[in-house]
Amino acid sequence: MTSQQELLERYPVWDTTVRVFHWFNVLLILGMIAVGTVILNAKALGVTVDGKILLKTVHVYIGYVFIVNLVWRLIWGFLGNRYARWKAILPIGDQYKKQRLAFTDSNRKGGSVAFMGHNPLARWMVTLLFVLLSSMAVTGLVIGGTDVYMQPFGGSIKSWIAESPEAIDMIKPYSDEGVNKQAYEAMREFRKPFITVHYYGFFILLSAIILHLLGIVATELRERNGLVSAMFTGEKVFKEKPIDMDD
Repeated sequence: MTSQQELLERYPVWDTTVRVFHWFNVLLILGMIAVGTVILNAKALGVTVDGKILLKTVHVYIGYVFIVNLVWRLIWGFLGNRYARWKAILPIGDQYKKQRLAFTDSNRKGGSVAFMGHNPLARWMVTLLFVLLSSMAVTGLVIGGTDVYMQPFGGSIKSWIAESPEAIDMIKPYSDEGVNKQAYEAMREFRKPFITVHYYGFFILLSAIILHLLGIVATELRERNGLVSAMFTGEKVFKEKPIDMDD
């Protein structure tokens, strides 16, 4: 009698770049969440001004690595294998429409359709995550420049708020020395929308990550095709041919 294991066939899905990005991204996000949470609760935790400056500086440095990792993944969406490319990620196009119809029809009938890459519902979640991560990256760079004067915008911000060109080098985080108060207030007004997006984006991203994890667990329990292990090995296992294999 043929065992279930013999009926399963392995298919390579996620290339090395996708897997490295994914796990590196997980570690970086966890690091930024931890530091960001302390920053948000700095007063309650009794963090000193110097401590806040240090925490924000660390947060930005982690953010730099996060942005490099994210940008590389965005570029890889044009260079990677078929399942790493934007055509297989974004919920648009004829391919997506066909897969969505098969997915919804199968769910309506109580069955399931096998996918090598992301299923139609997962495409929406992954797209949302990329949008959120990108918005956090952009707003984070602006905040880092306006708060602790870190690059790439810190130099321009210093020039904006300095009393004179000679005072630029005097400007330090949380110090009024060399600062033109009127220009400083204008700068703080400029940064408010970025703060708002970054602050609420933090909580939206947390919620999206939780939904993402719940979706992974539900899909793994229902389909049992090695969805989690594929992010380590690069391979999924299927009893039958995945619907998106020939797209």
